Amino acid sequence: MNSQQMMTEADQIKTFKDFLVQYNKLSELCFNDCVHDFTSRNLRPSEDKCTLNCMEKYLRTNQRVSQRFHEFQMLANENMLALAQKSGNPS
Repeated sequence: MNSQQMMTEADQIKTFKDFLVQYNKLSELCFNDCVHDFTSRNLRPSEDKCTLNCMEKYLRTNQRVSQRFHEFQMLANENMLALAQKSGNPS
């Protein structure tokens, strides 16, 4: 196994760990917000709907924040490139 394959494997493990952290955070957040009745093994319809809405809202918000961050990074990179070209440092 070469170093590039090891890096790829390390990146995959990190990505999976990050996914699990996000999943657990989302699960805990929505559970705490939506589940209040522990007298039954099953979710009540209102709890089920609340958890689905919570999850969808969290994921949409996360996607929007990621999109805005990407747009900001692109703009910052363009500004840095323009500044470098103005100052005569093509980097």
